[in-house]
Amino acid sequence: MKPGAPPMKHYLQFKDLRAEEYAYLFERTRIIKRRFKNYERYQPLADRTLAMIFEKASTRTRVSFEAGMYQMGGSVVHLTTGDSQLGRAEPIADSARVISRMCDLVMIRTFEQERITAFAAHSRVPVINGLTNEYHPCQILADLYTYIEHRGPGGVGAGAVECLRGKVVAWVGDGNNMAHTWLQAAEILGFTVHVSTPGGYEVDPAVAGVSDRSCWRVFRDPMDACRGADLVTTDVWTSMGYEAENEERRRAFADWCVDAEMMAAARPDALFMHCLPAHRGEEVAAEVIDGPQSVVWDEAENRLHVQKALMEYLLLGRIG
Repeated sequence: MKPGAPPMKHYLQFKDLRAEEYAYLFERTRIIKRRFKNYERYQPLADRTLAMIFEKASTRTRVSFEAGMYQMGGSVVHLTTGDSQLGRAEPIADSARVISRMCDLVMIRTFEQERITAFAAHSRVPVINGLTNEYHPCQILADLYTYIEHRGPGGVGAGAVECLRGKVVAWVGDGNNMAHTWLQAAEILGFTVHVSTPGGYEVDPAVAGVSDRSCWRVFRDPMDACRGADLVTTDVWTSMGYEAENEERRRAFADWCVDAEMMAAARPDALFMHCLPAHRGEEVAAEVIDGPQSVVWDEAENRLHVQKALMEYLLLGRIG
């Protein structure tokens, strides 16, 4: 880290930050997004470089981090396993030692969490999880900000985190990295997740790493999970890396398509979210994702803004 920089933090899973830090990030996101919408130049990361390492393909993660870093005045180096030593025989620790001497921040989108954990252990600069098999913290950060933006008291502000307390999020689908991260967020920020998955695809509490069992409930029937929910959310039935299971999963998840009936079981003002890409007619009905309760496009855009706030915080600490 450069002289005068704040103590180094990594963002490898949602529980790496505290509730008060999320309150700060949501407020910084509001300010940064407002400046962006007003075409106000704001480049606090001038002369800083972000290394983006992709071992899994991406659309939203790449565009949001790359555009965000440029908008904040910084530069970006894009690496994949095909054009770097990461895909060859060099140990992760050695790659981390080298890359972190040349860049100020590293974002990694990879497979097992242990790969990003190993990289961070040998990095001299902050490391951000852009997605792993186990967690997707930046997406949940954007999802929560989107909920606050739509349903918070007067928008985002001092009560941003408080407006989440006591709310119910219905997770319908696979017990995957998104589900694990929702559970971590619920424990930290004081809401409850109703989880409904087909048998054999349940959330793994050990992977989620939550100690407060009261922050989530399991429902066999997805309709029951949606009852009274403030937010209904889902993901594709077959995540990246599990394509060989596609047909088996299509059969297992047939009753876990979020449709109008499920949304009707939720609160009248409930929102629908999806991290995208979406398959209409599979995990979500077209009438839901394209309907009036859907905020998926705001959710996608907010990846850009929350990640700018996150990068600013990891590199510069608190502003003001």
